[in-house]
Amino acid sequence: MASRFGREAITAPPTFNRWMIPPAALAIHLCIGQVYAFSVFKTPFMEHFDAREVSIGWIFSLAILMLGLSSAIFGTWVEKVGPRASMLAAGACWVSGFFVASLGIATGQLWLVYLGYGFICGIGLGIGYISPVSTLMKWFPDRPGLATGLAIMGFGGGALIASPMSNALMSFYGGGDEASDLVAGLTPTFVTLAIVYAFVIAAGAFVIRVPHPDWRPKNWDPSKDRAKPMQTKRNVSAKNAIRTPQFWLLWVVLFTNVTAGIGILENAAPMITDYFGIAAAAAAGFVGLLSLANMGGRFVWSTLSDVIGRKNTYMMYLGVGAVAYLLISMFGGGSLALFLVATLVIMSFYGGGFATIPAYLKDLFGTMQVGAIHGRLLTAWSAAGVVGPLVVNSVVQKGADSGLEGPSLYTPGLLIMVGLLVIGFIANLLVRPVKEKFAEPEAPATNEEGEQR
Repeated sequence: MASRFGREAITAPPTFNRWMIPPAALAIHLCIGQVYAFSVFKTPFMEHFDAREVSIGWIFSLAILMLGLSSAIFGTWVEKVGPRASMLAAGACWVSGFFVASLGIATGQLWLVYLGYGFICGIGLGIGYISPVSTLMKWFPDRPGLATGLAIMGFGGGALIASPMSNALMSFYGGGDEASDLVAGLTPTFVTLAIVYAFVIAAGAFVIRVPHPDWRPKNWDPSKDRAKPMQTKRNVSAKNAIRTPQFWLLWVVLFTNVTAGIGILENAAPMITDYFGIAAAAAAGFVGLLSLANMGGRFVWSTLSDVIGRKNTYMMYLGVGAVAYLLISMFGGGSLALFLVATLVIMSFYGGGFATIPAYLKDLFGTMQVGAIHGRLLTAWSAAGVVGPLVVNSVVQKGADSGLEGPSLYTPGLLIMVGLLVIGFIANLLVRPVKEKFAEPEAPATNEEGEQR
């Protein structure tokens, strides 16, 4: 039975069409990307559990915390067992977490929602997030930025589907669009989502394949590839990678970029309502727009990074992102158009940052254990998943206690994000090629008889 799920069972023949792989890889990311639609549940949760911003925000933060921790812990295991077994393991955690959370909603036990959606789903997030990434990079060695964009695009797109679908399900099961109706529809909505996600993840897992050792992209000769700045042809192990300053500089880069984006994302629906007084359905549509920008940025910007380089791409994410945050804090409340454009730009950079980082790691550390290195780096996402929502929720809660309302509730938090992005910009400037001493020794050359030269 185990052989059906191992690498040997899913090795594709040399003639296999690699364009069959992206849809299979996208299947799990489209499901677990639902976590980005969490803000749709935030107000109903607050009413149902009679809780405040920070208490409910911790559900999302715990899920992202577990994402980073589980990807770091299980990264080497994912590389060993292959994408099918890891996708199925991730799916089991994701679906069972939804069922546990639905039990918590039905019984009014908030701790069960923490356990289900935060802890168990969070483990599924971590394993499921990294499982297709290194696989797609192996299928697209000639275009690693495109590969990671394809792999991670679905994670941003998951909320594009889940946000309106979740809102529609809550309204359908609750019998209307009023706040009390949405609360009444929470439990069956979670159960329905769990069942749908179980089928989609299982289908993707049984289609996924890894390339045959003799497979190469058509007309691609790696020896003729033009060397790019920051790109190595050596390999660094995961153990050695975390000993390099480059790893920790990229940790800071990812942490700052994610913290800035997640601060808006986790509060998207209530934020636009507080700014412009729009209805719940329209706020859910805004979350969908952010998800579209998140998804599009993952593909567009990571593909662009193949042309302009990863370092230059991150200079754009962090520098322009800081300016966009500054514009929202100063003028966003007076212009819906400016608010929409700036937040969409920030979210496209947020998504692009996730999609570009695996290719950045491949450039610096090689392909040998890039999946495991990526898993360790995602602890930055864990930290950002706690810090981002905690900063914004605490600022909002404190402002509300002081009698503030509208855009004034968010301004201090937005300015904090500007400062964080500046720090990330500086860290990215300091990234240099990895020293040869950290690389694995090259295998000795042999003659046709296999004897060492």
